[in-house]
Amino acid sequence: MIMNSLGIEKEPGETRVVVAMSGGVDSSVTAALLHEQGYDVVGITLQLFDYGNATARPGTCCAGQDIYDARRVADKLGFPHYVLDYEDRFRQDVMENFADTYLAGQTPIPCVRCNQTVKFRDLIKRAKELEADVLATGHYVQHVSGKEKSELHRAFNDKKDQSYFLFATTQEQLDFLRFPLGGMTKDQTRDHAKRLGLEIANKPDSQDICFVPDGKYIDVVKKLRPGAVEPGEIVDQSGNILGQHEGIINYTVGQRRGLNIGGGDPLYVLKLEPSSKRVVVGPKEALNQTVIIINEINWLGDEPLSEEQIDVSVKIRSMTPLLPAKLRMRDDSIGEVILLSPYSGVAPGQACVMYDKERVLGGGWICK
Repeated sequence: MIMNSLGIEKEPGETRVVVAMSGGVDSSVTAALLHEQGYDVVGITLQLFDYGNATARPGTCCAGQDIYDARRVADKLGFPHYVLDYEDRFRQDVMENFADTYLAGQTPIPCVRCNQTVKFRDLIKRAKELEADVLATGHYVQHVSGKEKSELHRAFNDKKDQSYFLFATTQEQLDFLRFPLGGMTKDQTRDHAKRLGLEIANKPDSQDICFVPDGKYIDVVKKLRPGAVEPGEIVDQSGNILGQHEGIINYTVGQRRGLNIGGGDPLYVLKLEPSSKRVVVGPKEALNQTVIIINEINWLGDEPLSEEQIDVSVKIRSMTPLLPAKLRMRDDSIGEVILLSPYSGVAPGQACVMYDKERVLGGGWICK
């Protein structure tokens, strides 16, 4: 039996593919292309939170219009589509974590937590209950069948690569996942949408965090944790008081604007201290770091990690360049990344993702 395009030894018509459909262009084209190729496609859209007026707007990934758009694509092409209510799980695993991370003086990435929990952990479980062979998504990454096991690779189009946000994908999940758009550009995806007659062909890309109306994340934290946002002091590296702030959640490491302390040389946020409610500021050069401590490490490499250093390239934010580094384990749960050149703006709460050329080796959460 010859492998089909998804790497399954079945004819496409005998291969059931559950497609995670957000209602956007990417996931809609993913479902449409697989349906066109003859696969047994089932679309699933997750309802993750209360779709009220605050979120029913363009520019988010989960606006109220999106369920309708996903269903319209499925109806047009003639494959089943289901909406699953995962609001409670999303609130617990993503929104609550988002608030707690900010209050701990860190900068969260809720999209990674969402992929890590409800979108992969829970949706893969549901897909298997539906007797699916694979779960397909519209992410711009590539699933590669390596010599040892399934590998996660960067997208063909570097500008759209989303591998940073998928570092927490486990090996078991990766074996079950497929990413049909990983070898395309966004223009090619939109061209397919137009060719297939999908009404969402010109729908804007999502920009905001789906549960944060108009980017006002502070309002979301205050709503989830009433009374937890407290004022405090802005201090220099010696502890001298330079000003006051209305809550450490208003700041992130590397921030310059919005300090409102005026005068002298430019100052940047160096550290947030939730226990003392202090924002520590200093000169730009004080931001430079060479050692990053990470936890909750997910490893997809062929060889297990140890105390021995290995050469890697790392991303410390989604839009930063790949940086040469060395990686080793300090103990069973904590890793140490040593940058070969100092780099500024390393923020706790963000992810540090490791690569070997185009392959994603894994990653962890920056904790120090």
